[in-house]
Amino acid sequence: MDALAMPAMTVLGLMSGTSMDGIDAAVVETDGEAINAFGPRLFSPYADDERDLLDRAIEAAPSLDDRRSRPSVIAEAEAVVTDAHGRIVERLLDEHPSLSIDLIGFHGQTILHAPERRMTVQIGDGGVLAQRLAVPVMFDMRAADMAAGGEGAPLVPIFHKALIGRSGLSGNVAVVNIGGVANITRIGADGSLQAGDVGPGNALLDDLIRARTGLTMDRDGTFASRGQIDDELVARWMTDPWFDRPLPKSLDRNAFSVEAVARLKTEDAAATLAGFTSRAIVKGIVITGGADSIVVVGGGARNPTLLKNILQDAGIAVETGTIHGWDSDFVEAQAFAYLAARARHGLPLTYPGTTGVGRPLTGGRLADLHASGRAPPITV
Repeated sequence: MDALAMPAMTVLGLMSGTSMDGIDAAVVETDGEAINAFGPRLFSPYADDERDLLDRAIEAAPSLDDRRSRPSVIAEAEAVVTDAHGRIVERLLDEHPSLSIDLIGFHGQTILHAPERRMTVQIGDGGVLAQRLAVPVMFDMRAADMAAGGEGAPLVPIFHKALIGRSGLSGNVAVVNIGGVANITRIGADGSLQAGDVGPGNALLDDLIRARTGLTMDRDGTFASRGQIDDELVARWMTDPWFDRPLPKSLDRNAFSVEAVARLKTEDAAATLAGFTSRAIVKGIVITGGADSIVVVGGGARNPTLLKNILQDAGIAVETGTIHGWDSDFVEAQAFAYLAARARHGLPLTYPGTTGVGRPLTGGRLADLHASGRAPPITV
């Protein structure tokens, strides 16, 4: 059957971002092209011991020379990630007993993303998850792009384009997704698509607040709103040649460190990191040719201080996705449901303008109910 003629599916997307606050689950009805409807959503935070284990896995990940390798701490973290994802799916289905899921889109937890090494590692066992839940699982959706010479990120631009079309927005629109890392999708008035990571998102600020206060985030931008931006430090960060590279490009969540703000009091350190995030975002938009409007989604959309910074730095209209009926907190989980449907139908996930891959490319691995244990590996 032709991919465009495939029927719509009810797909559950699972996303655990680089900020490592927890797992988002969201249901989308789609054929991989149109978004027919959005379904239930659910968030489950990682426990402190789970987050600590993930931190240790991330610390160990740079030593990997094989993306399939799972030395002890990484194997332990993968089991925890898989189990946590299984629990949130079971909870969502318990809360919505009439819901029937055709497919799960499983991102896993990124512990290493190094395009210069053609290496990306997302832990989470799709095969085990499929067997546990008795639902086919599409996972490992970055690897094929990197194997073909792409950056492997961002993967959400094609979903952003579908959202823009569904909302009827026009002109040159920049969708800014602020998770652990900030990325943008610029949908041109002519339908063109440019995308890429543009700088740190919430990860540095979350790391700072957790280390200084024990809280998981700067909720509502409270700390940052009380501080002063160290403009000299932000300007120094922005001299990194990475920021001048054209899109597409991608960034590891640990590319920059909070050690640079160690001398600053907490409020000023938070303000400086929020200022860094904003200026990196605006620089990325300028590199793409600019935009008529900015729509912010992701965790950063709930940070008024960060939104204010972007408005001041960009000088153009800044809105959150909620204004257009989008659920900003669950856009990435919804995106991976949408991407899973596209992958199942053999439709492209990545494009030359989004990851730098040579041609539009599908991806992902399907763990079906006839498999047992770990799904077959992919070589990158």
